[in-house]
Amino acid sequence: MSEPDTCSAKGCTAPAVHALLWRNPKIHTPERRKAWLACPEHRESLGTFLGSRGFLIEVVEHQPGADHTV
Repeated sequence: MSEPDTCSAKGCTAPAVHALLWRNPKIHTPERRKAWLACPEHRESLGTFLGSRGFLIEVVEHQPGADHTV
């Protein structure tokens, strides 16, 4: 059995519940999507960090084992 996907917040080992899809428009093409995974506790802080830089595209439910990057 594989380990659950964990939150991307520094030092957090909680299971991921959300996928924050983002891109840096200065270096990524419009169709590019990268993902940070988040537990419920860090969903807002990670989203705020990405949103304040204009990187956040959307937040979706994380599907364990899914590759959210394109």
